[in-house]
Amino acid sequence: MSEPSPTPVRRRRLLRFGGALVVLFAIAGYLGVQYLTGGVGAPRCKVVSGNGDGASYEFTPEQAANAATISAIGTSRGMPERAVAIALATAIQESGLRNIQHGDRDSLGLFQQRPSQGWGTRKQIMDPTYAAGVFYEHLAKVTAYSRLPLTVAAQRVQHSGFPQAYAKHEQDATLLAAALTGRAAATLTCQGRPAATPAGGPAPVRAALARDFGRDVLQEAGATVSTAGSSASPKPDSPASPAATKAAGRTVTVPVREDSTAGTGVVRRGWELAHWAVANSSALHIERVSYAGREWTAGTSQGSWRTADEKSGSGTGKAAAEVRILTGQ
Repeated sequence: MSEPSPTPVRRRRLLRFGGALVVLFAIAGYLGVQYLTGGVGAPRCKVVSGNGDGASYEFTPEQAANAATISAIGTSRGMPERAVAIALATAIQESGLRNIQHGDRDSLGLFQQRPSQGWGTRKQIMDPTYAAGVFYEHLAKVTAYSRLPLTVAAQRVQHSGFPQAYAKHEQDATLLAAALTGRAAATLTCQGRPAATPAGGPAPVRAALARDFGRDVLQEAGATVSTAGSSASPKPDSPASPAATKAAGRTVTVPVREDSTAGTGVVRRGWELAHWAVANSSALHIERVSYAGREWTAGTSQGSWRTADEKSGSGTGKAAAEVRILTGQ
């Protein structure tokens, strides 16, 4: 004898339950994809004020990587921190620090530059390195831009229909500029990717460093960079564990110029490079960054900086002389 068919009320309950499960699985899948790809969703990077006044700005890994490129292109051209803040505020207003392929009329990219107005080809403008560089070229031609109000300096480059719009982003851009130019130490953090996420190794990190800072960035202090990604070979009389040897092959060691020490005793260039690495941690699959006796590790305590473990080889022996970037497998 067959079982009686479900009553209409029971069928409706089963349908509602099944529909709820489908929605939950869809949400879980979406959040999982966004977490692993560094796309939209809850911000997972944060910059805080180095003055202890509680000011902060939260943003996504995509925005962090673009901001780091904008800053690096500026300092590589010898532009001051104020110029970097102007560029960042402009990009926050124009694109939300996203390299978008649309805008008003033919506007494109981080700064919403227009091919029809002589900013470059579509392909050039969609390259963040080029877009930032051409922005700085125009900014450098603005007389006394560093002494102008930020929104005035930005408007003289952009010629926007909303000339006062840049001002509302000045605080966030100033925080970002202080961190990304290295003036405010250990103030930029990202959650980063979990260690189990497939990684790209040291080669993409070296390529991105050269793209943003120039080809000499890995040899600033006369260091020799090996193809394995480390700037120096282990000493013959210094036996290393298999784990240490494996990590050495995944490490990019970036020398820091000795003449870049700020008045506070913090090597600004080092923190610029360290923060750049953290900002690019999702895009480049970076697991750990060490500098000046501090260490950032992906996926731990929201990616905060902590005192480095001497046993890990990331302590203070050469802390101010190099930034060490550990990549994934």
